[in-house]
Order: sequence, then C-alpha cells, then structure tokens
Amino acid sequence: MSPPTPEDEAYQQRILQGVSRTFALTIPELPPRLARVVGNAYLLCRIADTIEDDPGLSYPRQREFSDRFTAVVGGQEDAQAFAEALHPLLSPQLSETERDLIRNAARVIRIMHSFNAGQRAALLRCVQIMAKGMAWYQERETLDGLADMPAVDRYCYYVAGVVGEMLTELFCDYSPAIAAQKEPMMKLAVSFGQGLQMTNILKDIWEDRRRGACWLPRDVFLRHGVSLARLPEAASQPGYAAALSELIAVARGHLENALTYTLRIPVRERGIRRFCLWALGMAVLTLDRINRRRDFRAGHEVKISRRQVRATILLSNLSVSHDRLLRGLFRIAARRLPAAPVHATLTALGGGIGT
Repeated sequence: MSPPTPEDEAYQQRILQGVSRTFALTIPELPPRLARVVGNAYLLCRIADTIEDDPGLSYPRQREFSDRFTAVVGGQEDAQAFAEALHPLLSPQLSETERDLIRNAARVIRIMHSFNAGQRAALLRCVQIMAKGMAWYQERETLDGLADMPAVDRYCYYVAGVVGEMLTELFCDYSPAIAAQKEPMMKLAVSFGQGLQMTNILKDIWEDRRRGACWLPRDVFLRHGVSLARLPEAASQPGYAAALSELIAVARGHLENALTYTLRIPVRERGIRRFCLWALGMAVLTLDRINRRRDFRAGHEVKISRRQVRATILLSNLSVSHDRLLRGLFRIAARRLPAAPVHATLTALGGGIGT
C-alpha cells in the first residue's frame, strides 16, 4: 500500500472531531507521535462498530464485511475495494459522519500501515477480537438482557477491555518507562475498559432498548424480582433500583482500578495521564448522576454538563502529578456511590480473554 498523504493525515484529524467529541477532546493531550496512533486506532474500532450497528445490514452481511475489514487491517484485502463495496449498502439511518468514515476507510488504513510492527500488531489484534466478539453478541441481541455478570464481563471485554489492552501496548511501545510497568498495567487494563463501558451501558439503557438491545445481566435483576423483558413497566418496581445499585457498585470498582492503572504511568508522562484521567473523571461523574437518578428514562437526563467536563479537565490538570491528591479527588467524586466487594471487580478482569 502507498504511504499516507498529507490529505490522509488531515482527514484523520478532521473526522475524529465528527465521530467522537470525547476522544476528539482527549486524544490531543497525548504526545503527538502517540496521538497519531491512538487516533487511528479509534477510527479503526469505529469502522468495526459501524458495520455491526448498521440496521440496514443483515447479520450475514455484517459478518461478511466484518471479516473483510479484519482482512483489510491485516493487509490481506484492498481497503478501497472494501469501502466501495460497503458504502452503497449503508443504511440512511447512519450519520453522514459514519458514512463518510466508511467511504474514506482507505485513508485510515494507509496511515495504519505506516506504523511500526508492534503498533500494527496491537491494532490488528484489537480489531480481530472486537469484530469477532461484537458479531457473536450482535446475533444474540435481545431485550431480555445477557444471562449473568460473566456474560456482561465478556461483552465488555470485546467492546472495551481489549481496547484497554491495545492502549497499554501502545503506551509501552512509546515509553520504556511505561514498558517497565507493563505487567501490573495489563492486569488492570481490561478493568479500566470495563469501568468505562459499564458506565455507558447504564447511561444508555433506554436508548439501547429502543434499538432492540439490552446489555444488563438478567440474573441480577431477577434476583430482585425484575424481568428485563418487562421494561419499562418493571422499572417502577423497588427491585429495579436495587439491581442498578449492584451494577453501579461493580462499575465503581472498575473505575477505582482505572485510577490505579493511571497512577502506574510515570509522572513525567503528563499527557498520557491526562488522557486517562479525563475519561475516568467524566465516567465517575456520570455514574454519580445515574446513582442519584436511578429512575431516569433517557440518557440525556444523566449526562454530565459542560461545566462538569470543564471542572474535570481543570482538576485533572492541576493534580496530574500528585497521586495522593488524585486518590482524594476520586474518593470525593465517588463518595455517594455504592461499593462492591474487592473480589467482584478482580474476578471480572480478563473475563473475555480466550472465549
């Protein structure tokens, strides 16, 4: 494949602004050389996610293009041919930004293939695992939820935990000092991803249901006398808030692991620390809003305000080099959240690996 052009690089910067306001905010905090790789990795994951989420593609078509995209990332198929085959089939329900990303997939792939061997391997592994896992769960989408917490752990691994592993590989490739912390960071990377993903699952309960999906653990709700198949009516039952409390506690535990992960990053790598802290801080505040409004019926009701986003950025930047202060800020932000037993979050670590 030909090397990336200046137009390709400009496109990557521009499209990031359109597909994710959060990552468009956090990725520029990374050192430029690392930001280029992480930005590209996010776009690759977004392409895989777009294929799986397109309501206009049948399941066999989703599997076909998911497999083809994995081959494109691995260099076994032409990226332009893939884009030209998929783009006309995309549903008009997708945003124009998502359609544009598919149309310009070859630009993203040219940049990806310019990375070093270790970076390419990390990105390819992530896409392979994510595509395989999302396809498996997509076929089994139901309003009854997932069977139990281990199933939720596996789902979170496929869509977020593996991203935590990939980011750790990229951080270690960038910095020998971080590479020295690789073993303990890898043990926490999946938990970091799961904390963010569980927060999103809880925030998006009602939006997911409207499109026919539910990623909540059925057994937890049944234990409290609530049938997920009977939502939203069953959400008025007392057991619904109690079940949410259990899940909020598990998510809180994963986010605490995420802080431990972040503090493993050397203080001098402030940009990488900020990248992690901003995402972590916004997740904790969102989880707090969910906890205080367990009767919410739309994601926008628990979305944090721009003022809270600015405060998260400011406090993270001021305390980025002070581990004790960061732990104190986490305790303050999470003070109203229920806590899970330590083993509950540690057991989930790597729950999807090898499945």
